[in-house]
Amino acid sequence: MSATDVEPFVVPPPLRVVDLSMSDGAVIRLREYGRSGAPRLALSHGNGLAINAYLPFWLPLADDFELILFDIRNHGENPSHDPAAHSWERFAADMGEVFAGINTHFGDRPTVGVFHSLSAVAALTHTLKAGPTWAALVLFDPPLYPSPGHPLQPLEQADMDDRARRARRRAESYAAPELFAAQLLRSPVFARWVPGAHLLFAQTTLRQAPGGDWVLRNPRELEAFVYETNIDPTIWPRLMSLGCPAILIGADPAAPYASPPAAGCKSIADEYGVPYVMVPDTTHFLQIEQPEACRRALKDFIARLD
Repeated sequence: MSATDVEPFVVPPPLRVVDLSMSDGAVIRLREYGRSGAPRLALSHGNGLAINAYLPFWLPLADDFELILFDIRNHGENPSHDPAAHSWERFAADMGEVFAGINTHFGDRPTVGVFHSLSAVAALTHTLKAGPTWAALVLFDPPLYPSPGHPLQPLEQADMDDRARRARRRAESYAAPELFAAQLLRSPVFARWVPGAHLLFAQTTLRQAPGGDWVLRNPRELEAFVYETNIDPTIWPRLMSLGCPAILIGADPAAPYASPPAAGCKSIADEYGVPYVMVPDTTHFLQIEQPEACRRALKDFIARLD
């Protein structure tokens, strides 16, 4: 199968767009979908990705929820900003400013944060530092760095190192998104993605440069730096003191090509009693592999909230 053999996904136009300025001048674009006035979800993504690439997961949620989508700085639809400010400290600060911006522009009411990987760690970091803001947190496979001496710490460190090396080897440009999609299709790591997701991923993580080539929206050096600096071991043991309801929705630790966050989520649940759901036969890209099962886990959690 080629990247063009299936019906392509099309990201629909949002109901409303707000370009939100962070305190350091970076711009983060908020996009509204779904039913205004319905229970509200805010959604973001993992390192090097874009929230539009998760459309197979989030678009059906628009039938029941108001959705506010946003990309992490220097990702997705956001304009490029100072690389020196591309850091975990700044991601966490952005979370607080994005939350305030959502309330300012879309109405002040409870918002559930639905975050994957990088955005999940950033939301946790901000919550532990500043106190709860989100009504609840739904955290998909967060790559939390284990405490010193934990048996999973060497595995997580090796995985982050490997991801950084691979990020630096990524091609910086392609003649067309279809070529990137074809490259993804050839990799067994991405074999579980729903049909059409490979091209969607390419289209939403590349932008066309003035010369005509398609370049990475998130430069590979910034992607690698984020992996290398994801080394905060203090988050894991403090998850029971968040001050808001939270759930870990993890990948399958036994699945081929599973990465350490899958085992980490299970270990956190076992050791600290954090609510946890495992989605069978998935890897770190679980929302793109099993979108319906991930939506079901999300909805079940929200249904139990007061």
